[in-house]
Amino acid sequence: MHCAMSGSSHSEALRIPADHPSLPGHFPGRPIVPGVVLLDRVAAALERWRSRRVAGFPQVKFVQSLMPGEDAELILDGDGGSFRFRIIRAAQTIASGSIEAA
Repeated sequence: MHCAMSGSSHSEALRIPADHPSLPGHFPGRPIVPGVVLLDRVAAALERWRSRRVAGFPQVKFVQSLMPGEDAELILDGDGGSFRFRIIRAAQTIASGSIEAA
């Protein structure tokens, strides 16, 4: 996993493999990565970066679908108890939102 960090920013590569257990049935013939899987990756990245758990996602917006095996980047910004996240692919936003840390 590739990670880049600065004081108030963190980014890492994101790829959900085609054999991920959430994909069968989501959607047959043209699977997409479920939003909950993306949010799980955001929560895991926050814990790795700041050793903080997610208390909630007050605002989340899914703009585009991520297909299994596609490369994307997860970016976290913030400090203290409030953070923002973005998931981007080829400079286009897939998902974004805010996080409250526990």
